[in-house]
Amino acid sequence: MYPETDEISEYLISDTIVDWQTPAVREKALELTRSLSDEIAKARCLYEWVRDTIPHSNDAGLDIVTCTASEVLHHGTGICFAKSHLLAALLRAVSIPAGFCYQVLRRDPPVDNEPVLHGFNAIFLATLDTWIRVDARGNTKEINVQFSIEKEQLAFAMDPLADEFIYETIFAAPVSSVVDRLRMYDTRSELLLDLPQSL
Repeated sequence: MYPETDEISEYLISDTIVDWQTPAVREKALELTRSLSDEIAKARCLYEWVRDTIPHSNDAGLDIVTCTASEVLHHGTGICFAKSHLLAALLRAVSIPAGFCYQVLRRDPPVDNEPVLHGFNAIFLATLDTWIRVDARGNTKEINVQFSIEKEQLAFAMDPLADEFIYETIFAAPVSSVVDRLRMYDTRSELLLDLPQSL
């Protein structure tokens, strides 16, 4: 994996989607990490909070579609992409660079076998001078995502024979194909019929 730019400041930006300068987002990041001084401990804390406290909309049976970090925080839910927007915002609010990663998967039958995009994050740990990938999608009986420096533990294993793969680029901003879909639909039911298939 590699960052799309060498300018680490690009991974700290607050914008319309990763809106960490929104008071509620910034205050939540500071509240959660106030007692922590170590960068890795802060990153782990924020990751686990988003993973465990903000349920994936599908798991929770919620039909609302959220997109911006502040929307996800306010409504307390989001699909994988939206949760990645919130995690990046919380990390950036405490000066930890964070980016976006994407994976192409095949939807399981009986739904169909069409490709579908899945989103998660990369975090730059300055003390280790390295990027790690983390998936805050949320755990289920079948999914066990974890924060790990040694061994990546994402939500979905890949089957290269089914043309499943992870894009190696760490994006500084959420890609437009994702943002456009999240903005286009009011309900998760509608969105699930038109999820992005690639970047």
